[in-house]
Amino acid sequence: MGRTNFLGEFEELILTMVLILDDDAYGNTIVKAIKEHQNREVNLSSVHITMYRLEEKGFLESYMGGATNERGGRKKRYFKITNAGKALLKEMKDARTNLWKLTPQLNFNRI
Repeated sequence: MGRTNFLGEFEELILTMVLILDDDAYGNTIVKAIKEHQNREVNLSSVHITMYRLEEKGFLESYMGGATNERGGRKKRYFKITNAGKALLKEMKDARTNLWKLTPQLNFNRI
């Protein structure tokens, strides 16, 4: 595969959620989306730390939104997936799909 950048499961989850949420990807919406779509509780600070790490790796970029009254005049930091992030997610999906093709057929109804 030749991949030089590896993502952990949580990093992959966060990167995927940013892709899904598109223009509405910031800390709280990501936490809510993970709860809704994965039925999984995650800590907001863990999400922020992971997004900053993915930004340092070049898979996300961030920008500041406008200040809002409901946030006491504070701005939201939004995140957007980069082309490198999209390419890595595709590479990871393709690798996983290729592995599943190698597995014997399972009857998931019996599990």
